[in-house]
Amino acid sequence: MRIAVPNKGRLHDPSVDLLERAGLHLESAADRKLYADTVDPEVTVLFARAADIPEYIWDGAAAVGITGRDQVVESGRDLVELVDLEFGRCRLVLAAPEGGEITEPADLAGGSVGTEFPEITRQYLEDEGIDADVVEVTGATELTPHVEMADAIVDITSTGTTLRMNRLAVIDEVLSSSVRLYAHPDHVDDPKVQQLVTAFESVLDATDKRYVMLNVPRDRLDDVREVIPGLDGPTVMDVAGDDTVAVHVVVDEQDVFEVVNDLKEIGASGILVTEIERLVE
Repeated sequence: MRIAVPNKGRLHDPSVDLLERAGLHLESAADRKLYADTVDPEVTVLFARAADIPEYIWDGAAAVGITGRDQVVESGRDLVELVDLEFGRCRLVLAAPEGGEITEPADLAGGSVGTEFPEITRQYLEDEGIDADVVEVTGATELTPHVEMADAIVDITSTGTTLRMNRLAVIDEVLSSSVRLYAHPDHVDDPKVQQLVTAFESVLDATDKRYVMLNVPRDRLDDVREVIPGLDGPTVMDVAGDDTVAVHVVVDEQDVFEVVNDLKEIGASGILVTEIERLVE
């Protein structure tokens, strides 16, 4: 099975890190290399531009791929979304010069929109019933209204900082996006693809979770259950030769500070908190 992964940019490192955390360690993945083997002899990683990955999947060069939802929608390819990988979150927005005449989408009628996403923009204009020209550019989209190439833009934003720096105001949200795992419809049910889905989901499920281990007197066990109910209730094990039990449980990271203090108050000792690499529920 071949997995297409962004070869550079802000999506590359998180994608490779996810593969590593899922247990698919890359081998011989030197810079500028187009592919890499993994510890699984049946899985190979292909490195490609994020915008090209939908085509790689559709043409069969890769069974699955990691790329942004915006790239898949722009490609027009009918791929199957398998997992939202929960990074690379951004919005595709319609923006226009601050203090200008365009304050709502309808004001674009008869005007023009500069964008690197012409297909998404055309569909948006059609859906809104707006007759406007689409000016396709390959970079520096924010400049197009200021050099009179377009009246407004449709562009990606995460924090809005670049738009504000270029004195552009958001008029409407066109599309919300994040990085996701996609597959060709013919490969969705492949056993190896399903293994990959399980691996990725286990990594995501473990994010912001912590494994807590402790010892507590047996007669305080009900108090422990009230403090840390866990996924299906805490795991309890006898400690040999003692009226003490060992308790193991998974808790949300944000609750660890309060949980540890509550456990101390009910007599717990030997409390150990560790990170979780993967969690299969």
